[in-house]
Amino acid sequence: MWPSRQNIVKFSGLLLASLLAWYVGYLFAVLLSEDSMSTTIVYLQDIGKKPVLKAPAPKRQKCDHWTPCLPDSYAYRVRSGGGTGNLAKICFEDELIISEEKGNVGRGINIAIVNYKTGKVISAKFFDMWEGEHSGEMATFIKNAPQGSLLLMVTHDDGSTRLQSDAKALIEALGSKEIQNMKFRSSWAFIAAKGFKLPDDIQKEKINHSDEDKNRYSGWPAEIVIEGCIPRNLI
Repeated sequence: MWPSRQNIVKFSGLLLASLLAWYVGYLFAVLLSEDSMSTTIVYLQDIGKKPVLKAPAPKRQKCDHWTPCLPDSYAYRVRSGGGTGNLAKICFEDELIISEEKGNVGRGINIAIVNYKTGKVISAKFFDMWEGEHSGEMATFIKNAPQGSLLLMVTHDDGSTRLQSDAKALIEALGSKEIQNMKFRSSWAFIAAKGFKLPDDIQKEKINHSDEDKNRYSGWPAEIVIEGCIPRNLI
């Protein structure tokens, strides 16, 4: 049985279309270079892609604050020790006054005295409250701080065992509300002013007591931090 005329016409049309498509493809291959084809493919792949926006890296602030202090104020950050490998630190105006890096931090109560007018360190020392009798020495150190000074204090390990009542009263007179509550290995941080008053709205003191059920480290409570900005126009 011979194919019908209609089928012959359909087959001829299909063959002609196939030959035309092959010829057009051949012309494109001849006219376009390999580099042009690669560029076109990459361009087509990139269509529809959303641009990736990267947030700028946050700028480091003084004493590792999240937000900067105003130009007419001092930045401070006081962190107690936490565990044997996490020593106390006192930072003032981006200077580490007491730290492991400086090699001047120790067990007991660490104290830095800063000249309020200049922002410069007058003296920094630690007083062991576990071994030896250093409470009286610490009291003398605090008494000798000149008027117009900032005092920044922080514990590492134990700051209470050999701390005497006269030293506690001296620190309490500077504005501490927690010194009388100090216990074995309490994490404690405190800042005070001698001869002038600090603003009521800045963070001045914090304490965290050792508790076997809540301690972050074995036998140690979690470290604590107080930080803020002290205006430069208080005196």
